[in-house]
Amino acid sequence: MTNRRGGAKPKPKPDSVEVIEIRRDELRRAARAAVGVDGVGNKVPLRRAFREHGLSVYPLLALCGLVIVDQFQLSAFGVLSPEVSTGLGISVGSYTLVYALRMLALSVAALPMAALVQRRPCRASVAIVTAFAWSAMTVFTGFSGGLLALIAVFVADGASSGSVQATHGPLLFDVYPPDLRSRVYAIFTSSTYVALVLGPALVALLTYWDLTWRGVFLVLGVLCLIVATAAVRLRDPGFGRWDIARVREVVKGQQPAAEAEAPTLDNSLRFFEAARRVFAVGTIRRLLVGQAFFGMFLAPLISFLSFFLQDQFDLGPTARGIFSAVLPIPAIGLMWLVGTRGERWYAQSPSRVLRYAGLALGASVVLLAISIALPTLIAFSVVFMLAYAGMTTALPLMGLSTLGLLPPQVRAHASALGGIATYGAGALIGSLFLDSIDTRYGVTAAIVALTVPGLISAGVVWSASRLVDADLDRFIDGIVEEQEVRELQASGTKMPMLACRHIDFSYGQLQVLFDVSFSVADGEMVALLGTNGAGKSTLLRVISGLGLPTSGSVRLDGADITYLEPHRRVDAGIMQIAGGKGTFGKLTVVDNLRAFGYRLGSNRRAVEAGMDTVFDAFPRLAERRDQLAATMSGGENQMLALGCAFMLKPRLLLIDELSLGLAPRVVGELLEMVRRINAGGASVVLVEQSVNIALSLVDHAYFMEKGEVRFDGKAGVLVERGDLLRSVFLEGAAKGIAV
Repeated sequence: MTNRRGGAKPKPKPDSVEVIEIRRDELRRAARAAVGVDGVGNKVPLRRAFREHGLSVYPLLALCGLVIVDQFQLSAFGVLSPEVSTGLGISVGSYTLVYALRMLALSVAALPMAALVQRRPCRASVAIVTAFAWSAMTVFTGFSGGLLALIAVFVADGASSGSVQATHGPLLFDVYPPDLRSRVYAIFTSSTYVALVLGPALVALLTYWDLTWRGVFLVLGVLCLIVATAAVRLRDPGFGRWDIARVREVVKGQQPAAEAEAPTLDNSLRFFEAARRVFAVGTIRRLLVGQAFFGMFLAPLISFLSFFLQDQFDLGPTARGIFSAVLPIPAIGLMWLVGTRGERWYAQSPSRVLRYAGLALGASVVLLAISIALPTLIAFSVVFMLAYAGMTTALPLMGLSTLGLLPPQVRAHASALGGIATYGAGALIGSLFLDSIDTRYGVTAAIVALTVPGLISAGVVWSASRLVDADLDRFIDGIVEEQEVRELQASGTKMPMLACRHIDFSYGQLQVLFDVSFSVADGEMVALLGTNGAGKSTLLRVISGLGLPTSGSVRLDGADITYLEPHRRVDAGIMQIAGGKGTFGKLTVVDNLRAFGYRLGSNRRAVEAGMDTVFDAFPRLAERRDQLAATMSGGENQMLALGCAFMLKPRLLLIDELSLGLAPRVVGELLEMVRRINAGGASVVLVEQSVNIALSLVDHAYFMEKGEVRFDGKAGVLVERGDLLRSVFLEGAAKGIAV
């Protein structure tokens, strides 16, 4: 390196910030390469890649086979819609409702299945059991005697088919490495369209042999049972075999290898916490919106297509079956082409993948609108097939981008939520929307109207491409940080009791915290100071779980609690007292203490002993034990809030504006209680407007301004920082301290 004058730059010191940042950038690049983003992409043929990794093709074939037979019932339902509708005496709108309810059941069932496979890797078992269930439902469809029976069968089929949405894609991500995923995922997704060829072709063949629609469903059900039996050797390899493990190895390569002790805090995510983790990713939030509009476009299109072919071109069931069988063939070819190139696009930049998906969707919608206006069957078929091919290639690219941004344990939740957005909200709303247009203007006008949600979906998916690279970096940084913490713990390094790293937080589009890092040692008391609107209270909300950061992490004793719900943080020892809002006004003093005492469990003796301790510390509360909190003064309410905290003996107490609006004598009593809580072993974070009060208690202080930490150090040093204490509300306090 040279400086501006041509001389050599001085070499950075080993522990300088510059060197640390260089190491972190190198580590991030290595970690990105480990998850498949290496800037080059894999050019090894698929068969050779399987051999090099020592992988079997059986899991891919088994899952593809299950996906194919899962589509048999739906394919037959679409091709035979006029016959089933006439045979059971149900209207077109009712028929569409059956389809929408099946899609809704599929998407809703995916969520409990995601919860089932979250704690332990049993995705293969779930896939096999549900395959036998939907096979039975396909057989039972042939015995349906009316609308209610048809709804029951299809809802049960959709519920069992939820495993495809929740488990198959995440399972493939753990079976096969990143440099194979795009091609494997393309093959897996292509199996859906193979089913759309094979299913209608079988329907056409069976109806040609004069089987009724009931006989068709019976034969297809038997075929489903055969394939489900062939998949019974499917096994789950565990979570994060290829991506999480690879990134951890990268970090271990930078530091001495060691085994860390298991964390004492259970920070494994529960169901709703996992859902929060999914929604925390901006790319996924954007894609879920796009998938909802895509569902409004796709689901009604499939259910109305047979009616359009019958009305516009007078096609019978055999001809419709042939059309539906030929329709996905161009999509399968294009899917393989996109799959082989998708790995290179993803390796160069994941944003390219989503840009292509958005373009493919937009072009498909335009071609669909053109095809409806064409007068001949041949012209319509050619253009419609091109539209269908472009539309279907977008789906695996969206899935590849989504699952690559999340830990393996919550990928099933992302798949399930995507299914709800597409087949639940989107399909149901789209079916109702289309049915109303069909009733007034006919099937053709209804299909043309689908271009509106289709174009919106394309635009939303395209816009998500601007977020994906940053979200991937956040995901990788989280893995790197987790492994670094493990290495430090294994080496005997004492971790801070609380550590917030690089926290960003927004209220909607308004960002209020910017790269905030904040830590508290075990038993330490720190002050968090700053102007009004600086973000102090928001930071406390993030620590206590009331706010979810857009990036960054919150750790307790090294364990990641960023996505844990507030009540689990209370169980872990974190408690917050909000200024003037720390009590229940309609309860008495005793009832307030008992309400907080429920965290002590059913040990009534411990609750009573805790209350006695509080009354000894605050005699004034003992005098008002039967008085409603709403009738007491502000200082007495703050005493009660501190008393509740004192009774629970928290490990970390967050106090927001303890002295606001209170007399100095009352403040002194409150501060004495804070000292007692801290002396009992609790760490304390004190947010205060008054520098005098805060710095009289603490040695360590943070100063925030406009959402950023401007000072982190000794309280005495902060007193000398006139550039910070010049703020309006601190100026007088700074002068007072100087005196």
